[in-house]
Amino acid sequence: MSQGASKECDAVQQLKRIVPPLVLIGILLGVWSALVRQSGSAIVPTPWGGVAGVGEIVADGTLWDHIGASLLRVGVGFTLSILVAVPLGLWMGRVTAVYVTLNPVFQILRPISPIAWIPIAILWFGIGDASPIFLIFISSVFPLIVQTASGVHTIEQRFLQAAENFGVSPSKVFLQVVFPAVLPEIVVGMRISLGVAWLVVVAAEMIALRSGLGFMIIDARNAGNRYDLVIAGMIIIGMIGLLLDVLMRLLEGVKSVRWRYAR
Repeated sequence: MSQGASKECDAVQQLKRIVPPLVLIGILLGVWSALVRQSGSAIVPTPWGGVAGVGEIVADGTLWDHIGASLLRVGVGFTLSILVAVPLGLWMGRVTAVYVTLNPVFQILRPISPIAWIPIAILWFGIGDASPIFLIFISSVFPLIVQTASGVHTIEQRFLQAAENFGVSPSKVFLQVVFPAVLPEIVVGMRISLGVAWLVVVAAEMIALRSGLGFMIIDARNAGNRYDLVIAGMIIIGMIGLLLDVLMRLLEGVKSVRWRYAR
């Protein structure tokens, strides 16, 4: 196949990826607009009203402060969860007694909704930044621990046996065999945990704080039923969530992470 034909084929594949979701989004926006116009509601905004709301909060400069506050809380809480979950998950995966002891506890805590922790967070940390950071940590750490431990259990034993037969030290086995082998599972767990973290910070800000995208939405609702700004906040939250997911998918594509997956 010539280079020109290859580029044309790649362009067609890109269109096949982009066009269907764009068509679906267009249909949904059309249905939304039609329903609002048919109902004659003066409160529920049309899609254009939501876009105009985004323009308003961009123009007055408050948007960037709220985005920065939310991303900072997510960044701190998510980083803390990685620092705790990855070593603990690797330990659980390698030592059966640790896994048998800790796994039931984590399996009990993991299904508890992060929203249920909000009263506890406020009681322990007050209504400052520490509360949402704790909520992000508690919602992110358990899925990542379980995913990391599960990844260790999927390592083919022949890799470990080969290292032992060659007299490789336990530290080198961990650094050169175990960690690279489980890295793809860790990244998958990070992607899941980050999505949960972004959901949790918005909910926490609606209840306990005076900044962030969650607070911006609830404040717009209370300040004269500005549902155009509510929709604007929802749009921004969704777009940032999509961007975070794209960044994690790029991390999945790194050669050292992707080695276990077929093209």
